[in-house]
Amino acid sequence: MNYFTSRGGKALIRLGIISTIIAIATTGLSLYFYHASGDIYIDRSRPGFLPEKHENEQFDNNSSYRFSEEGKISEQEIEEYLENIRPIINIINETKKPFSKDSLSDKSLGISN
Repeated sequence: MNYFTSRGGKALIRLGIISTIIAIATTGLSLYFYHASGDIYIDRSRPGFLPEKHENEQFDNNSSYRFSEEGKISEQEIEEYLENIRPIINIINETKKPFSKDSLSDKSLGISN
């Protein structure tokens, strides 16, 4: 118990207590603002909030290929998938400078025409 009787030991204990109080206070304050602003009700990462129907339809329309939901995959389905994915792979392989700014342009990403 001689560790905490020195000035350094007492200062260390004070530092630990003060930092814990500050951490609890700032966490509580941020959670209060999170709840008061209403963001807690639109947070989609929470399990109770599922995507809306139009968002599911958007996702389904963007999907170019889907495997069967039964879980069984045949060699024919794999070949069909590879045929569907080849154009995308070719576009990626045609990139001349993969680490340049042009590689992340809207046109190269297919965002705009």
